[in-house]
Amino acid sequence: MTEELLNQARSAQEAARILKTCSSSQKDQALTAMAQALRERQEEILAANKLDLEQGKEQGLGSALLDRLALSEERLCGIATGLDELAALPDPIGEVSGMWKRPNGLEVGLVQVPLGVVAMIYEARPNVTADAAGLCLKAGNAVVLRGGSEAIRSNLAIGKVISEAACEAGLPQGSISVVQNTDRSLVAELIRLRDYIDVVIPRGGAGLIRTVVEGATVPVIETGVGNCHTYVDKDADLKMALEIAINAKVQRPGVCNAMETLLVHEEIAPKLLPTLGAELGKANVQLRGCSRTCQLIPAASLATDEDWAKEYLDYILAIRVVSSFDEAIAHITQYSTGHSEAIVTENYSAARRFLAEVDAAAVYVNASTRFTDGAQFGLGAEIGISTQKLHARGPMGLTALTTTKYIVYGNGQIRS
Repeated sequence: MTEELLNQARSAQEAARILKTCSSSQKDQALTAMAQALRERQEEILAANKLDLEQGKEQGLGSALLDRLALSEERLCGIATGLDELAALPDPIGEVSGMWKRPNGLEVGLVQVPLGVVAMIYEARPNVTADAAGLCLKAGNAVVLRGGSEAIRSNLAIGKVISEAACEAGLPQGSISVVQNTDRSLVAELIRLRDYIDVVIPRGGAGLIRTVVEGATVPVIETGVGNCHTYVDKDADLKMALEIAINAKVQRPGVCNAMETLLVHEEIAPKLLPTLGAELGKANVQLRGCSRTCQLIPAASLATDEDWAKEYLDYILAIRVVSSFDEAIAHITQYSTGHSEAIVTENYSAARRFLAEVDAAAVYVNASTRFTDGAQFGLGAEIGISTQKLHARGPMGLTALTTTKYIVYGNGQIRS
């Protein structure tokens, strides 16, 4: 166990003991100060990010991954605005969800409390450093952040700016810390610090998530891989289907809520796919399809079984023509990761069946899967999108970073 990591965890635990008693106004003032600091110290953050981008290009990172890594004045302002919006949200801590009186006079209640110390392990997206820190602080938690090596300079710069601002605003030292060592062995150590860390949240690719889930002794909230599907039903509006499919794939392909597989009913495929193929070709999207797809889009290459299960996070799309609604559901059931699934249809019964039968964190009718996002759902920023069913599912906002405890008022009762 490295002494530096152990000290960070201990410091976070001490900070968490203080944070859980901080008032809403104290936390909100800190968040506002963090947002302002990001705006005022953009130059040092962008300079650090430039070095990360240069290294990423040298290492041959793809365009979608480089986009996830890149910061700009506009993106930094967006991150700062997210912290301001977070400060304006209601504080979940201390909220009593129920109070009842027992026959013996005991009054029993259930109250929202912080989780304690959250360890966040993530890849490539430096915005997560600020988003995760802000959410954890608002919910009364300390946070230990461990980003990927490809964004280490950006993460350290953002972490330094916001942690200094939070401390100057009165929050305890250790509330926000970034692990500086990018050695992967430290991840294995961090996720086993049960005496100091209360929960681990991994956010990244399948390999990272599997490593954390399989190796952790600390409880894990699993943010899942996004092999997201859109099914264009035979009763879909063609113009709507075209716009949704293009948006779900092209708007930002390197994120987990981007569409990876398009399913199209055979009755509408000849009308949709040639036009869609041409439009996606203009956006330099590689198409991999079933044999019927390849007949309708000659530029598409024949898909393999691996393509149906793949989260590309890139300008690549798998397309399959299906003969029925049931075949589409069967495909989604087999290959879905339980993240986000969508149907495009004007048929009310088909829409209702899709909502009822598809098992995912977010299920859409006539909308792009790109909306699976805490801010888009009105939750403020999110710390990740959970695809598991215990504790939290879907975009995880403030409430997902809390737990409950029972409070019991008595006047001398003893149990007989």
